[in-house]
Amino acid sequence: MTNILIKDLIQQLKDIENADLWIDENFEKKLLKVDEQTAFERPIPDIHSVAEIISHLTEWRKEAFSRLKGNPRGLEMTDAANWRSNEDLKVKGWENLLKEFYTSQQQIISFLEEKDDDYLYSPYLFAQPSFPHNFQYLVTGLIHHDFYHLGQIGITIKFLKK
Repeated sequence: MTNILIKDLIQQLKDIENADLWIDENFEKKLLKVDEQTAFERPIPDIHSVAEIISHLTEWRKEAFSRLKGNPRGLEMTDAANWRSNEDLKVKGWENLLKEFYTSQQQIISFLEEKDDDYLYSPYLFAQPSFPHNFQYLVTGLIHHDFYHLGQIGITIKFLKK
């Protein structure tokens, strides 16, 4: 049983959260610039707030975690939970959103730490027949998704400062 690939993917998940990356950004560094007031602000009507992005990331992490455990697809792009409104998120509060966000990441990492590379190569049995894929694809996609939205958070913060 090898675990070279899984260790690499786990490290990438950890790095995007709080490491000194070559892009000079991570979630911890970005989110320290956001407080309860600015978290729910949309600097431009068509740009999501930081809270909306964090909620979106958390929902997809939860979905990815469920799939990694072998469950059928749950969350879909058209579901209301995919992009919750600021009004709904304000009820939850910024601190609770952050707690859920970081917890979702740790759950995935803890789960993967118990696996090996063979697990990553296993097919996700509930994938669409037109697009079969394995668990490695799911984890890699999650990392890409996080980086994409980390950039969005950066743009949102930049506009909020103006």
